[in-house]
Amino acid sequence: MHSQRNRWRRDRVLLLLALPGVTALLLFHYLPLGGNIIAFQDFQPFLGIWHSPYVGLDNFEPVLTGDPVFLNALVNTLIITLIQVVFVFPLPICLALILNATISERLKRLTQSILYMPHFLSWVIVVALFQQMFGNGGMLNGWLRSADLSTFHIVGVPELFKLMITSQVIWKDTGWSTIIFLAALSRVDPAQMEAAVVDGASAVRRLWHVTLPSIRAVIVLLLILRLGDSLSVGFEQIILQQAQVGAGASEVLDTYVYNHGIVGGDWGTAAAVGLIKGIVGVALVLGANRAAHALGEQGVYTK
Repeated sequence: MHSQRNRWRRDRVLLLLALPGVTALLLFHYLPLGGNIIAFQDFQPFLGIWHSPYVGLDNFEPVLTGDPVFLNALVNTLIITLIQVVFVFPLPICLALILNATISERLKRLTQSILYMPHFLSWVIVVALFQQMFGNGGMLNGWLRSADLSTFHIVGVPELFKLMITSQVIWKDTGWSTIIFLAALSRVDPAQMEAAVVDGASAVRRLWHVTLPSIRAVIVLLLILRLGDSLSVGFEQIILQQAQVGAGASEVLDTYVYNHGIVGGDWGTAAAVGLIKGIVGVALVLGANRAAHALGEQGVYTK
């Protein structure tokens, strides 16, 4: 007890510095979890949580009975998640490896600065830029017309929507995502790399046997966190473009919650879908973390 009191006294400055962040976390992340009770109510805003009648599991009916609109949103979400995990997640790793191998420090810093800039643009600006570049009357089609070449449509085509939003995510966030991997690469043991060079290992073998194993823990950690957020595929980005391609191609779980809850006034069903999405996310994190432990990695937390 005395030792605990001494630690509190010793770390009081750090605890005071952490207090605003902890308070914000409690107020804006944990306290709102109580609002999930709406998923079991026929919620009416003018009645509030305390007086809205309970309806049991009625709000989960679209999920349990396979409502076509919900299934369409679920399928679109899973497809986009699969695309982004398979194709988008590895790109920052590859880019970080390329930057780390750059000999010129000045060139490396310049390239990093250019790659980081798109991250600071809002999705409104990013979507507008892509429309100006690849839209019907965009720069690309304007140049093709001036050269008497046939034009083609990318923006607003439902069949190409998933390709379009994936391209936007890659352009906007790949550079910024390299920061963590570059930090991990800076901790690669130079002695191991020098020993590999002395043993005659090629650049590919040094990459496979020295570099990647050194950052494997970071890759596993970020992959687990990405899986936990896998059912959230970019609400703002998609809702800005949904009117152009229609709900059939662009409806995902986040927009389903918005369209049915805020726009349609079906608060209970929207909350039920959001609750299920959160539970699945937690289950994915726990499952992926257990798999990481089985493979000898630390994961998000230790056993």
